[in-house]
Amino acid sequence: VHLVGKGASVDTTDIEGNTLLMLAARDGHADTVDFLVKQRAKLNARNSAGDTAMRLAAFRGHLKVVEILVAGGAAVNMAGWTPLAYAAFSGHLDIAKLLVKAGAEVDAPSENGTTPLIAAARHGHIEVVKLLLANQSDPNKTLESGETALDVALANKNTDVAELLRKAGGKSGRSVTIEVK
Repeated sequence: VHLVGKGASVDTTDIEGNTLLMLAARDGHADTVDFLVKQRAKLNARNSAGDTAMRLAAFRGHLKVVEILVAGGAAVNMAGWTPLAYAAFSGHLDIAKLLVKAGAEVDAPSENGTTPLIAAARHGHIEVVKLLLANQSDPNKTLESGETALDVALANKNTDVAELLRKAGGKSGRSVTIEVK
C-alpha cells in the first residue's frame, strides 16, 4: 500500500502472476482489498493458476473480502472453477449464499465437470448442498467420468448428503455393466 502511494502500479504482479489484490484477498486483508478496489485495481485479473482475487477469497473463507469484491463489481461467474465452486468445496456457506445472491451460476462446471454441488457433495458440506438444491442446482450434472454428485457423495461416505441428493431426484451416473462369460 505504501508503494502505491509512491507511484507503484496497483496491478504489479509477483512471479506467479499474483496482483496485490489477489494476495490481499487470499490472506483476508479486507482493508487493503477495499483500498485497492478504490484505486481501480484490475478486479478480474488471473494469476498463473487461473485464480482471481474473488476465487482466492471464496476458497479461503474471507466473507468480508468477498463482500467488498462483489460490491466493487468483480466477476462472480467465469470459466473454470468459479468462486461458488471454491466456496462449496471449502464449505463456506455464508460466502456461497452471498455469491448465489450476487448471480453466481449454481451449475457452472469446471474443466472436468465439477459443479458447486459436486464439490460440496465430495466434502460432505450438507448446508451448502441444501443451499444449492434450494437454488435449482441440477443433482444429475456429471463429471467427465460420468459420476454425479450422488456418486461422489457415496464414494466419500457422505451418506447424509447422498440421502438429500436422492430426495432431490439425484441419480447415479455410473453405468452398470454385466460381463457375460
